[in-house]
Amino acid sequence: MREGRTGVSGIAVNDRKALRNSTFFRAVWLQSASMGMLPVHLRRRTGDKVEKATDHPLFNVLHKKPNDFQTASRFKAYMQMCALLDGGAYALKIRSRGHVRQLIPLERGSCKPRLTDTWGLVFDYQPKKGGSRVLMADDVFHFGSPLTLDGLNGLGLLDVAADTLGLAIRAQQAASRLLVNGTIARGALETDETLGAEAIENLKASLREDYAGVGATDDWLILEEGLKAKLFAGSARDSQLVELMKREAEEVARFTGVPRPLLMFDETSWGSGIEQLGLFFVTYCLMPWFVIWEEAIWTWLLTPQEQLTMYAKYNEGALLRGSLKDQAEFLKAALGPNVGYLTQNEARDMQDRNPIDGGDELPRPGTTAHSIMQEEQADAA
Repeated sequence: MREGRTGVSGIAVNDRKALRNSTFFRAVWLQSASMGMLPVHLRRRTGDKVEKATDHPLFNVLHKKPNDFQTASRFKAYMQMCALLDGGAYALKIRSRGHVRQLIPLERGSCKPRLTDTWGLVFDYQPKKGGSRVLMADDVFHFGSPLTLDGLNGLGLLDVAADTLGLAIRAQQAASRLLVNGTIARGALETDETLGAEAIENLKASLREDYAGVGATDDWLILEEGLKAKLFAGSARDSQLVELMKREAEEVARFTGVPRPLLMFDETSWGSGIEQLGLFFVTYCLMPWFVIWEEAIWTWLLTPQEQLTMYAKYNEGALLRGSLKDQAEFLKAALGPNVGYLTQNEARDMQDRNPIDGGDELPRPGTTAHSIMQEEQADAA
């Protein structure tokens, strides 16, 4: 990953150079951190009921502790970052008594999938310490970008956005050279008189003392000895550099698909529409990855027998909770009184609250609390 991909800019774009671009870093961070923070639960379908499979060893691997050196959120964020940057993410499965007990993330660039002559999937693995080995498909948990040119290797952002990232890096380097080596004076003082070296130094010292710093913003100069102030106009070259940097930031944003306000483009005030942008982010940026993760877990971490009744499910609710007012209105509608579809305990569980006695019954349409009490008394009689 260190050598990078060389684009039209002539720069070898690798992960470290790309992540120094603020727009690219923000987009990758948002998607990786969001996938890492959201819980993914292993669920079991029994008849017409669905419950969390908390008794299965894989539940804790996905939800709490994937291995001995990472938390679940860091593991998921790392795997998601690998899939975004390189197009694929790979982890070695550690089994005990027939179940996956740990997932060890493999170093980026060390694993490459291929098909054998009999259409079997294997992975060519080259560890950092040297050597190589072939890993069987049953030993590797993996997933990747939904876009692929060969059906196996996903397209990563470092590949498809190499030209744009290279130009953005070039523009940033040009701006840096201007600051370090260029002249960025805003204007000049002119006079028909001849000023000696001492007079020039005294003038500089006077300007620094009286007109430098935040407190002197928008002050007017008091000029003596025939001095005249001349303001420099911005050059077309400087304007072109600024426009290039803006355009490349927009191009980077398009490649990532993250909405502009979430990337801190603040030319426009979004106001109350920010909630809709959050929904846009979940629907069009994260939802495809939810499906990719869920399918990969079902395919590579469950046995054929377990696949009949078990599946993984991401819970995006943490990103869609909205304000307390929105939550209150949602729960009010969900709880009834006549057409509610949540029990009190289900609603309390969504708020991380303990269940209450009698809280597992759905409201019955067309009934009141008084009529329900009469029915219960009649049943008891």
